Amino acid sequence: MAPLDDSSAIRNRDALTAARLYYLQDLTMEAIARELAVSRSSVSRLLSFARDTGLVDITVRSPREMPSVIEQELRHRYSVVAHVVPMPDVTTDVDRRERVALYTARIIGQFFDSNMTMGIAWGSTMSAISRHLIDKPTHNSQIVQLNGAGNPRTTGIIYASEILQRFGDAYGAFVQQFPVPAFFDHAETKAAMWRESSVQRVLDVQNTIDIALFGLGAPFGTLPSHVYTGGYLSDDDLVQLRQDGVVGDIATVFYREDGSYDRIPLNERATGPDPSLLRRVARRVCVVSGESKLPSIRGALAGGFLTDLVIDAGTAHLLLESS
Repeated sequence: MAPLDDSSAIRNRDALTAARLYYLQDLTMEAIARELAVSRSSVSRLLSFARDTGLVDITVRSPREMPSVIEQELRHRYSVVAHVVPMPDVTTDVDRRERVALYTARIIGQFFDSNMTMGIAWGSTMSAISRHLIDKPTHNSQIVQLNGAGNPRTTGIIYASEILQRFGDAYGAFVQQFPVPAFFDHAETKAAMWRESSVQRVLDVQNTIDIALFGLGAPFGTLPSHVYTGGYLSDDDLVQLRQDGVVGDIATVFYREDGSYDRIPLNERATGPDPSLLRRVARRVCVVSGESKLPSIRGALAGGFLTDLVIDAGTAHLLLESS
């Protein structure tokens, strides 16, 4: 990451000092203002800056808080670490996704550190998360793209690379792109490409990731994922997915509600990781929101594809009620 200029360094220093006095020593804003010889409003701005930039990480824990109860039930029932995001009952799907993405952006840095590799599956949810990341300098770390992004309309490079680069910039990590299409026209072409050394190099990196971060695609949901609206699939493909009983995808690899993914022809041409390989990753963080994603969530849980589930409270309630 670029070094801080003098003014930025001074602001970081003052914000950190104010945060320590306020949160760790219980000084009032008035007392901090006197100590730093600034106005009370300046102290308020410094504290806000400390929170917004990640100098201060505030965690709220309450044994009586309903999301905590839901998290415990999800963990008991599905053996996953649940992160339930509270929000009003009346919330649009777009706002719901944005709030879940914002929450994920605030916590994902707790999971990722130096000497680690994180695999990212591009998509609408990942794009939203990438816009809210908090900087956390790391060293010897990597961000790797899990699936190709090209399609008949566009190379997909700009869309996917913007997402990955935001993660790379936030963590000071090396970004490894995967310049292949999301789906090959022929399974034979994919098999041939997978033998190429340049492709094999990226596949080798994917096979060593410490954490995978992904959303769930829903082919027939009310808020379709980018793969279903960005020109990746034809009408015939969508008909085939319905006939195959597909309820969702992870990194453009499709699965059914029982978690099975075999004998789905599109998977033979998809460039995302095989779910059996994905399940070997120590931490697999799935970020999802909205009632229309319930079949996708049930399928992902049935397949054992995730270790962590970040989900909005309303959808979590419905998941438990429908199980």
